[in-house]
Amino acid sequence: MRDTQVSAQGGVEGYASLFGVEDQGRDVVIPGAFRASLARRPAHAVRLLFQHDPAEPIGVWDEIREDARGLYVRGRLVEEVGRAREVLALIRAGALDGLSIGFHARKASRDARTGQRRLHEIDLWEISIVTFPMLPGARVNAMQTCATAACSLTRSKAATASPSRAQHACDDGLPSRRALSQRWREAGPGEGACSPPDHRRP
Repeated sequence: MRDTQVSAQGGVEGYASLFGVEDQGRDVVIPGAFRASLARRPAHAVRLLFQHDPAEPIGVWDEIREDARGLYVRGRLVEEVGRAREVLALIRAGALDGLSIGFHARKASRDARTGQRRLHEIDLWEISIVTFPMLPGARVNAMQTCATAACSLTRSKAATASPSRAQHACDDGLPSRRALSQRWREAGPGEGACSPPDHRRP
């Protein structure tokens, strides 16, 4: 694809969560878990961040909705922001495509035998484009390429044709930028990041 086509809109879409799939933190999102949160908070009020960093907003979500598969998201990166331009370039190159949600678990249950936590109601605060998603199935799987209102969707090089797993961030409270960097160094790939301040795991 031509760079001018991508930068004209900077649109991306994908699934930020998939239903019924256990993530690396032993969490499973139940269908309907986002319904109440999406009714309270419109798509544009859910922040589009880079690596769960509150100092790195890179765009706007235009559509967030549940379907039979999971949490579908569609948004656009703001190319006037330097980091957003870098993210677009990395997505085009297939070097970056993970999606991850920052949330507070409002209603959850835990299986005492397996340790699995089932998330029945989630308060969704932000959705990030990340390097290491908690589960591989939560991905940017298409990029809008349009200079006019008539847009087409082009599959990104890093997209997975049939994602089988979802991914999201932990909800232990949002760290500072320095603490977040330290967490990533200590946790390594697949550990995700954390959700907004003053919210804790139940």
